[in-house]
This record gives sequence, C-alpha cells and structure tokens, in this order.
Amino acid sequence: MKFLIILLDATCPSYCAYENSKAQIELMPIDVLRKGLHYALIENLYVQVVYPDYELSKEYVDALDTIDKIGIASVGSLNQKHADVLVVNDWDRIESLEVKADTTYILRTSKELLFEKYSMLIDFCYKAKRLNLILTDVETFTDDDFAKYKDVLKALSDSVVSRFNQDGVLPNINVLSDRFTLNQMNNCNAGLESITLAPDGNFYVCPAFYCDGKPVGNINTGLCLKNPQLYKIENAPICSLCDAYQCKRCIWLNKKTTLEVNTPSHEQCVVSNLERNASRGLLTLLKAYGFMTDSKIKRIGYLDPFEKFFDN
Repeated sequence: MKFLIILLDATCPSYCAYENSKAQIELMPIDVLRKGLHYALIENLYVQVVYPDYELSKEYVDALDTIDKIGIASVGSLNQKHADVLVVNDWDRIESLEVKADTTYILRTSKELLFEKYSMLIDFCYKAKRLNLILTDVETFTDDDFAKYKDVLKALSDSVVSRFNQDGVLPNINVLSDRFTLNQMNNCNAGLESITLAPDGNFYVCPAFYCDGKPVGNINTGLCLKNPQLYKIENAPICSLCDAYQCKRCIWLNKKTTLEVNTPSHEQCVVSNLERNASRGLLTLLKAYGFMTDSKIKRIGYLDPFEKFFDN
C-alpha cells in the first residue's frame, strides 16, 4: 500500500465513475480521523483527503494540518482552499470558472454531454495544471458511442496539434497525453496501492465500495482484504496482454460489470484503447512538428485485448 484515502463525510463528492447517492451528512468522528492519520503514519502511507462541501471546524482543520496530503474537493466547496484537486460535475461551471494554473481539475461527465460539449475543453485544458476526464457511464457505450468518442478524441487532438504548432505548448490531459510517458500499467490500483477509510471507521477498497456498503476491515481491527493477489496486474490475464497503460482499470467497474475485480468489461477496454490509439496518432503528428521525445506507441489491430487473448 502507498496511499490512504480519507473520506471525511458520507456526502463527499465522487471524483471517479461512481455516483455518490448519499445525501445525509455523516462526518467522520474526530477520533476516527486521528486514528486514520496515525495509521497512515505507521504504515508510511501518503494521505489523500476528500472534503465535504460544508466548512470544517478548526478541530478538523488543525488535525489535517499535521500531515502532508493531497486535498480533493468540489468546485465551489467551502473547503476549496484546502484542495489540490477540484472536481467539476457541471459543464455550465466550465465557462464561468476561474481556472487556477496550479490546480488539477477532474471533469466527470456522461458520454452524451461530452459528445455535445467537448469543444469547451480546448481552452480549459490549457489553463489548468492538468485535466482528468472521467466518463461516468462507460459500461453503457455502444458501437455508435465508440465511433463518436473516437471523433471527439480526434477533434481534441487536432486542436492540440494546432496550438503546439503555434506556440509549442502542450496540455496535460489524461485521455491523450498520459500514454506518451508510460511504459507499464498506471491504473487506479485500488486495493493494491490505495485503500479508503470512510466516516464509519471502516476500510473500503475505494470510495465507490463505501457507497455500495462493502467494507474490508476497520480502523480498530485492521485491514482484512480477501484475495489481495487478484488486484495485481500479473493476475489479470487480459490486462497483462494490453498496452493501454493509461487505462484506469477501475476495480469497482470491473466488479460491477464482470463480477471479477481483475477483469474489465468490453466497453472499458474499447474506450481505453480508443484513447491509446488517439495518443498514438497525436504523438505522430506532434513529432512532425518538432516534439522531441523517444516515446513510441505501436500500431495494434484490435480494440479489445480479449481478442488477442482469444487468438493466443
């Protein structure tokens, strides 16, 4: 384990694919928070804190100030000042948002809204330190959606090439630029490199599993993760054959769609390989305009690595 994610309240915003339907405020008791911070210290874990939208008392702020951490909050949250990462759930906020150049933004969006409004991202991703695009309904993609997503990635790539040709600047956007610098899987790794401490004092594989009510231990009794080997890439036969290294390989989505934590759905695989191929095309064009890098992304003849696995 490398990271401890602390959800301070049941209503904390989702920053990934899952929806948080919890509406009742349930603040983590201060003694649980202190135990969590102590646990991170003795286990040598880096802490990521997810803040609620309402303002925290000085007691909580002071406790959190005793550690180095990454803060995650919603855009507009009263705890936004504590955040290194801001979550945007509403496209309408993008036009009026005062983007901070030192801040990473996460945009959670449905496929339909992305297909309709993606052009709004072109300027936005140049203003921010980084933009992480999160699709909230990957499991519903159809062949028609795959084609539309491919077109969106191509349009974004074309705008990046045009801007690079003008001023030599590249944005940092997960679905296009991450694959440039990766030579191995860089997935979510929940359950392997990170674990979540929720307001109820229980551990969960990730915040999504907290929303589903499936704990894997308690701050008082310790972590009890069954079959931890299943979270490792070497025990994921299909993923082991794939080089869409930027894929989130979402453990929660895997479990939801295939009932196996180490097996992604067809939809998740195709979306990730569309991104991978878009990165390849973008990299080729950027090199033609003088982008200096040794990165190479080979051509592949499939979108779902299961096809490659089946051929073998």
